[in-house]
Amino acid sequence: MEGLLVHGVLRELAHQLPRRSLGWAFPDEGTAALLLEGLGNLVLRYRPPHPALAVEADRVAGEAKTPFQRLLEARCKGRLLKIEQLKLDRVVFLEFEGEKGFVDTAPTRLVFELTGRNANLMVLDLEGRIIGIDRPVTPAINRYRELRSGLFYTPPPPYQKLDPRTLQEDELKPFVGQPLEQLIKNLDGVGKALGAELCQRAHLSPQTRLEPAHLPLIHRVIHSLVEQPAVQTNPVAEMQAAWALEEAEALRKPLREALQREIRTLQARLGDYQNALERLEEAQRLRNWGDLLMAYGHQLPPGPKAKLEDFSGQMVEIPLEAGLSPIQNASRFYARAKRLEANAERALEQIPALEAQIAGLERELAQLERLSHQVLQALKRKTREKGPQLGLRLVSPSGFEVWVGRNSKENDLLTRMAHSEDLWFHAQGLPGSHVILRTQGRSAPLPDLLYAAQFAAHHSKARGEKNVPVDYTPKKHVWRPRKAAPGQVLYTQAKTLFVDAEPPTS
Repeated sequence: MEGLLVHGVLRELAHQLPRRSLGWAFPDEGTAALLLEGLGNLVLRYRPPHPALAVEADRVAGEAKTPFQRLLEARCKGRLLKIEQLKLDRVVFLEFEGEKGFVDTAPTRLVFELTGRNANLMVLDLEGRIIGIDRPVTPAINRYRELRSGLFYTPPPPYQKLDPRTLQEDELKPFVGQPLEQLIKNLDGVGKALGAELCQRAHLSPQTRLEPAHLPLIHRVIHSLVEQPAVQTNPVAEMQAAWALEEAEALRKPLREALQREIRTLQARLGDYQNALERLEEAQRLRNWGDLLMAYGHQLPPGPKAKLEDFSGQMVEIPLEAGLSPIQNASRFYARAKRLEANAERALEQIPALEAQIAGLERELAQLERLSHQVLQALKRKTREKGPQLGLRLVSPSGFEVWVGRNSKENDLLTRMAHSEDLWFHAQGLPGSHVILRTQGRSAPLPDLLYAAQFAAHHSKARGEKNVPVDYTPKKHVWRPRKAAPGQVLYTQAKTLFVDAEPPTS
């Protein structure tokens, strides 16, 4: 919101003060509305990047939703004595009288900075010390000033521009020969929207080079902007619309990313299945090698390769694994061919369903972009009510809950969520899942320990192997080292179980 537009709002309001305050309302986390007796609501939208200040007649409701809003409601009480603007900058000061009562409320000053992406709202005492602030500003964010509770308020850096309220025609002469847009940049309180309005009222383009004959017209137009700073469209409505679009995009983004992530996962799985089909030729070649070794293996001399004539009369070179006989090499080729054929058979079954699933998700992704703000909010509420469930949730033979992390983030969160006396399992020395047996200090029978250990082995790099060592220890002996990635931990006082890396049957 441009400084001259802020001035227009304050000019209408200032001569009606002091005015009794009837309390605050907070329709959302970035908006505060002060109900003024006989005037309506003074609405402060302080969420970046589209802050706005307006007087609205419509009823506004809503309780405080953030700690800052609760402080604002508690400290800014009593009559609104005056409201002032810093030059024509986008900084507004509201002064409150305070209240006498069972517990007196001291006078306060509210500072509203409508500075785009740096918009902020803060409560000061009358000495200028910050009592509370919506968004603290650290030296890392702003080298010029620091804003946080306990410090004295520092306004934005000073600047020198022409004040359109007191502007004289002679002050425009230095801009003769320069484009009109250069003059606009040097007018206090005038931004892009009002600059475009100035050009429209003067019937000049921003690139028009100013001549002495232009100056009286420009002077009149600037003063008309001061008296009636409204632009062709409603800036507050535009800001509300922009804010609604921004919030809708914020609601849509996590839903979009979740769908895109799921689509990428399924596409990767589809790619694996398509590769499995392409490797059928390799399976046939391995079988042919096995057949040749079974037929002529007894005639082969020792060596890393076998050169044989196949059944069509072509010479074939077959690589052999050292230390294995031709018959053992043939068995190896048959086993590999069988795995490749099984993978291809599974791919033929799964590819149509995967393609349909991907197409459905892509349709859902396209529909998401057309959903309204209200529907997106309803989806967010539904997701919040349902609540995300981290990891696999299982029950051991004796009834203990078992948590299994499926990725590094879930491993990290599940381990942090576990009770200090829960048992933590992990395949020894291998990447894999963190598994939590939720005993909370109770004694767990051996079948429950083996149940959790098998899941830890199965969800690790040892999947499918026999006699895999799995360490377990109370969660209190597990910790994440400083600067370690999520899921990377160290542990002590562990015991070890040896299990097959297959999911338990019960």
